[in-house]
Amino acid sequence: MLRRRLNRLLGGDERRVDSRTIYVGHRSSSTTEAFIPPKFCDNRIVSSKYTVWNFLPKNLFEQFRRIANFYFLIIFLVQVIVDTPTSPVTSGLPLFFVITVTAIKQGYEDWLRHKADNEVNKYPVTVLEQGRKIRKESEKIKVGDVVEVEEDETFPCDLILLQSSRDDDTCFVTTASLDGESNHKTHYTVPDTEKDLESLNATIECEQPQPDLYKFVGRMHIYKNEQEPAVRSLGPENLLLKGATLKNTQKICGVAVYTGMETKMALNYQGKSQKRSAVEKSINAFLLVYLCILVSKALVCTTLKYVWQSKPGQDEPWYNEKTQREKDTNLYLKMFTDFLSFMVLFNFIIPVSMYVTVEMQKFLGSFFITWDKDFFDPEIKEGALVNTSDLNEELGQVEYVFTDKTGTLTQNNMEFIECCIDGFQYKYRDANSELDGFCVTDGPVNKVQEKAGREREELFLRALCLCHTVQVKESTKQSQGDGLIDQVDGFGVDGEVPRPPQEQRGFIASSPDEVALVKGAMRYGFTFLGLESKTMKILTRNNDVEMYELLHVLNFDPVRRRMSVIVRSKSGDTLLFCKGADSSIFPRVRQEEVERIRMNVERNATEGYRTLCVAYKYLSAEEYAQADAGLREARLALQDREEQLITIYNQVETGMSLIGATAVEDRLQEEAAETMEALQGAGIKVWVLTGDKMETAKSTCYACRLFQRNTELLELTVRTLDDGGRRREERLHELLLEYHKKAVQDAPPVKAGVTRTWSSATQDYGFIIDGATLSMVLNSSSESNSSRYKNLFLQICQNCASVLCCRMAPLQKAQIVKMVKNSKGSPITLSIGDGANDVSMILEAHVGIGIKGKEGRQAVRNSDYAIPKLKHLKKLLLAHGHLYYVRIAHLVQYFFYKNLCFILPQFLYQFFCGYSQQPLYDAAYLTMYNICFTSMPILAYSLLEQHICMEVLLDNSTLYREIAKNAMLRWGPFLYWTLLGVFHGLLFFFGVRYLFSNPALQDNGQVFGNWSYGTIVFTVLVFTVTLKLALDTRHWTWINHFVIWGSLAFYMFFSFFWGGIIWPFLKQQRLYFVFANMLSSVSAWLVIILLILLSLLPEILLVVFRKPRGPHARQIAAVTPLSYKHLKERE
Repeated sequence: MLRRRLNRLLGGDERRVDSRTIYVGHRSSSTTEAFIPPKFCDNRIVSSKYTVWNFLPKNLFEQFRRIANFYFLIIFLVQVIVDTPTSPVTSGLPLFFVITVTAIKQGYEDWLRHKADNEVNKYPVTVLEQGRKIRKESEKIKVGDVVEVEEDETFPCDLILLQSSRDDDTCFVTTASLDGESNHKTHYTVPDTEKDLESLNATIECEQPQPDLYKFVGRMHIYKNEQEPAVRSLGPENLLLKGATLKNTQKICGVAVYTGMETKMALNYQGKSQKRSAVEKSINAFLLVYLCILVSKALVCTTLKYVWQSKPGQDEPWYNEKTQREKDTNLYLKMFTDFLSFMVLFNFIIPVSMYVTVEMQKFLGSFFITWDKDFFDPEIKEGALVNTSDLNEELGQVEYVFTDKTGTLTQNNMEFIECCIDGFQYKYRDANSELDGFCVTDGPVNKVQEKAGREREELFLRALCLCHTVQVKESTKQSQGDGLIDQVDGFGVDGEVPRPPQEQRGFIASSPDEVALVKGAMRYGFTFLGLESKTMKILTRNNDVEMYELLHVLNFDPVRRRMSVIVRSKSGDTLLFCKGADSSIFPRVRQEEVERIRMNVERNATEGYRTLCVAYKYLSAEEYAQADAGLREARLALQDREEQLITIYNQVETGMSLIGATAVEDRLQEEAAETMEALQGAGIKVWVLTGDKMETAKSTCYACRLFQRNTELLELTVRTLDDGGRRREERLHELLLEYHKKAVQDAPPVKAGVTRTWSSATQDYGFIIDGATLSMVLNSSSESNSSRYKNLFLQICQNCASVLCCRMAPLQKAQIVKMVKNSKGSPITLSIGDGANDVSMILEAHVGIGIKGKEGRQAVRNSDYAIPKLKHLKKLLLAHGHLYYVRIAHLVQYFFYKNLCFILPQFLYQFFCGYSQQPLYDAAYLTMYNICFTSMPILAYSLLEQHICMEVLLDNSTLYREIAKNAMLRWGPFLYWTLLGVFHGLLFFFGVRYLFSNPALQDNGQVFGNWSYGTIVFTVLVFTVTLKLALDTRHWTWINHFVIWGSLAFYMFFSFFWGGIIWPFLKQQRLYFVFANMLSSVSAWLVIILLILLSLLPEILLVVFRKPRGPHARQIAAVTPLSYKHLKERE
């Protein structure tokens, strides 16, 4: 016993590496040996980032990782320690404000996460212990506990189903919060378990936790008295996943196998990482440049100070002798403190207030998305939602969109359109209306001249009624709105006699297609009445009830792409009915039957319908006995169970007869095709990532115009890998090289700024890959191959107009997004989805968008932005995203420019004051410049500016390309703004100095002092930078007028007020009556007006003489590398 425990602790127990043993109800299988419960994690879910104890240190650490915050902390400490020309308050106060506001915001967000975790962890559940029902909190469930769950409750952990209240030992589950599918899935209890769970003595051996939602392998050993233990196989059909909801079943009991962070749901959830926008990275790069400018200025001034002081008489003039302490100070220490003093004096070149303004602009700007009436959806009575305001401008930089299919591109509402029997078409005259997911049809069947024989029609309809896993929902009150009243019409050529309305009935199925087909059969007079203890009942159009014994279901799988049932009729005939994709059914039926139906199938597929072919076969007693034995044996295997089952399925499904085909429509979301077209026009590549079948997804891509008729499809799926007859790995390599040659090497080079979709001369390629092949590409057996495959795969995808990835697990979706995100050039990615299966990719992409679908809110909760419908994505990116980016880019460049104008005269002034660190401006001006005098106009501009109006942006999606790849925050525009700042700074300083060369500036002949000099420079500066912004503004509102003219008026008022009163708390008042005195001089007025005009003259001339160019010249102008401000609005 001790040895076993040590083995387990030291990892010596080999079996635990790939499987775990669970004792049901914590009861040991052996009566002789002492029972040691194995250690597994508890059932707590943790998604929060901070705790009460680590919030302060962790949050401060994260904030001071920001280069600007850390820099201002250093400057503040220098001001406190060293005797500097400005007060520590000038940099300490803004820094404290920024840190506090950000900490409060992040603390609040984490508190919400804690709250959500607690809701899940404290949820009461019922656990069976020693025959008693005990209420516990969800977090206290342990592996091995037997848990009871009632209807409409969610499962608190991953359970193996032991008992159900239904007679047929099944239960129904919806997994909307896991994989986005809203339909009901059927799960089965483990056969031969005791009805009384108290006396059940069993162990479960199963695989270790892994994230694949659709895979589970295990077996259960049931011990009875002294007999040999019975072994039962366990598969995904026995496993109930955490997060799924019990439906249409009163209650179930199950044993916990995976808990807490080991559940499949938790393994598929990727923690929220801090998303940073590309603009923030640009700001950091520009900050480093300005930091270098700052250090070089301080070095130049420190060096020149000591050069100047080395001249005789300069260092210690007769009127300013040094004290003994100053003489004893170490020269190098003095140099260092001088350097630090210059750093502090010039530190305003790096704008701390920019961070506050950017935070406010993002926070306030996000309300415009929330307030946008176009995003309001009358169906759910909700508009857009912003969960993260940090990424607004990123919406204008998107290069790749990854979208889910079911529920995002489509409505997930299936409707039976038509069928074809023996080549004859059967179609409705009237379109069907959808009501709460159930069809209501009017009007008789459209009679086509020729029909198939009555016997064949009935055989086809029996196949539709029997070949499925649909369950009939018990009758409910009509008031609930989910009953189904369907008038069924006669079908034969002779007189149509309307049948009485069916009893109210709803259907539950794992796939909405199946329900559509069963309802289709109802319209033609055959009604499925339900499955009771392995007996399927159908009502024929002669009102006879037929009964069939269900012997086996050969489940659907993505490789076979078909499903079958084996049933026995009352007369004793054993029949196999099979339905599936044309490509998988045609090779298995008689070839002469194929041609009659192929034409219909191809026509339906090109119309964007989902097509299925239906076939049947009579099984002899020997054939059935052989198939039955094989299936039973394969279902017990722990190793390679799926492969063994598929082999037997393939043996049985041969030599069938084709009866007909069906066409079902999955309606697209409103304006889905228009939205996709607009995104492609904007130069954005669209990838569809779906868990759905390839055929279905392909037809949706055609319907959405992602694949055009002339698009050549490159397919890399399990089917194409199996075609060559060689090993899959070899075939994969061969196909990747072949597609790479086609799409990359042989493709003509693309002109900059033109995506291949829009250059008509070249061939468009579409790429299709499935989940199984993707895992081969990403996790190849050898490391070198894996990276090579990845590179080939990426290059092919990047050269294709659209990419479709089908049969994807949630984690694979995230892997694809991560791969593109980390590829060369780090493109900006956006993921959009509506189900919890999309959460991983939503969290992985730069921008995550949730759709407020009818099912589950998991995607919305984890997204950065949530919109009601896919069509809203167009306006969100092309209008809002475009404007946000232009606004914030202008804000950043303008902030650096106005601070360069501000500090350059201060630097030049040092050359005229003996490098004595004498400030040019008063301390009040230094503090107020960025906070009060120039901050409000740029904030208003960055919230309200529309350089091109929204209608034009939506009509011309190509405009989006002009700001792509961070066009306005590249080094070109940055250099332009920097040179403009240098030009203005030089003009202000030397213009005022030229004025001061005249000795008598006042009527009484008195001379102006140094504070007057600084105040004139400051006045010119404030007016110039504010009017420069006024020139850049294209979209004027009363708010712009108010803040621009209000800021200038406030500056005048403040200067009079500050200098016009003797303030008791000031030791010295430098500006006493300086401003009023200055304005009494006509020369000062002249210089101020002249300098403002001279500074803005080049800008005005550029606007006047610039000629509009291009086709949209009257509405817009291209974004030039130097200045995008001259974009013209619609006349």
